[in-house]
Amino acid sequence: MGQRRVEVVQAAIELLDEVGLDGLTMRLLAARLGVRASALYRHYPSKQALLDAMVAHLATPPADAPPPPEGPWDERLRHVATGVREVMLAHRDGARLMAGFQDPGGAAVAAFHDLVAALGADGLATEAAVVAVDTVLAFVNGYTFEEQARKADVPRERRDRDFHAGLELIIGGVRASLS
Repeated sequence: MGQRRVEVVQAAIELLDEVGLDGLTMRLLAARLGVRASALYRHYPSKQALLDAMVAHLATPPADAPPPPEGPWDERLRHVATGVREVMLAHRDGARLMAGFQDPGGAAVAAFHDLVAALGADGLATEAAVVAVDTVLAFVNGYTFEEQARKADVPRERRDRDFHAGLELIIGGVRASLS
């Protein structure tokens, strides 16, 4: 990705944090960058393309991030689920943004396929592994979406505990299907 495209995505994420997904417009982003809105369309042909680029950027671990664990499939699922949730929670409307992608980017697709392969290596049929990984990611997105939408005064510790309990229910179901 070119440097200017990265700058546009980073400015869009900063604006997302300030005004939310509904307030994020190409016109407002252009004003932030000191350009006309039409200039943004040279980099991203549509707002959806920009949103997809934001998702891909957020889904790609920083270069200095430690590599994901190579351990058992359940540890890997927990790691990914927790990491995705943290990324979503770090940004206003992060779950809504992530739920609305059309193209999540190569890093997210590769991580999905790696998890499917890890489940397959432990004996789960490919189709069932796809369903399992997709179910975990759907749970993460739905749970986090609710967290952000409700804006309830529930302590983070309780939300974390409930999130992990739900995740363990899914992982337990996957484990039972491996037996």
